Amino acid sequence: MSEILRRVQTLALANDIRISEHGYDELRKDDIALDEVLAGIATAVLVEEYRNRDRGLSVLTLQTDRKGQPIHVVWGLPAGERRPAVLITVYRPDPEIWDNNFRARRIR
Repeated sequence: MSEILRRVQTLALANDIRISEHGYDELRKDDIALDEVLAGIATAVLVEEYRNRDRGLSVLTLQTDRKGQPIHVVWGLPAGERRPAVLITVYRPDPEIWDNNFRARRIR
């Protein structure tokens, strides 16, 4: 398992989170409730890991909403910090861009 995802899960389950302004915007835009995102963090599946980011470490996860529909969530850890977990963005993945499992990008 990804060490970054494990740290994010631990923090999020302890409610040690921050939501970026962009994250709030995307929650509203795609009609995703924050409680759905938080409820799904324990079973989140790693899609991509980003280690070389100026703002800190981050991961793209596959989670599901309360209806079992897929959502992608980008979680991060601030550069040089151990906490909090930051919800950077969240969206409903486009099946034209992602494979049938929403875990790999389609090659264009």
